[in-house]
Amino acid sequence: MLFAYDVESTLISTAALVNTLPELSDSGRDELSTPAELDDFIRANQYTGSRTHDEAELAGVRAIREPLRELWTIADEEKVVNRVNGMLTEARALPQIVRHDDLGWHLHATSSESPLADRILVEAAMGWVDVIRNGERERMRICAADDCQAVLVDFSRNRSKRYCDVGNCGNRANVAAYRARRSTSE
Repeated sequence: MLFAYDVESTLISTAALVNTLPELSDSGRDELSTPAELDDFIRANQYTGSRTHDEAELAGVRAIREPLRELWTIADEEKVVNRVNGMLTEARALPQIVRHDDLGWHLHATSSESPLADRILVEAAMGWVDVIRNGERERMRICAADDCQAVLVDFSRNRSKRYCDVGNCGNRANVAAYRARRSTSE
């Protein structure tokens, strides 16, 4: 295992959150446009803690997607570090080891009563802390498909994942390559 299970889970859910942006989603629409869609996202990604289930909470989560996406697009490591530190400072993160539900000991850096957007942002920033400390930023990529800008996390052993899970990009690229090979051989 490259990272602790909670870090891997956080990085995957952060990429999934970023990929709900309209310009990145497979549907071409904002996939977090209603409180019900947020509820589904939170349930699927197993975030815990207090919830208000209102439009303000939805707006808060929607507002952090673009700053999180920027972590994938900033080339300079110092700038990424500054951005991550700013996220942690802004949310007044205070890391603590906790255990709840069926999860073993893991790290939380905000209280369970903190606003949902703050908890998500801090968890994402803490995940990026491990990415940076382990020198693994190259695992945080933009999809290689020409028509896709979704983000992905590459946990493959040989760092070979090139396509996101948003729009079957890998499948489409493989079919296009097959057709191109076939057309040149005919």
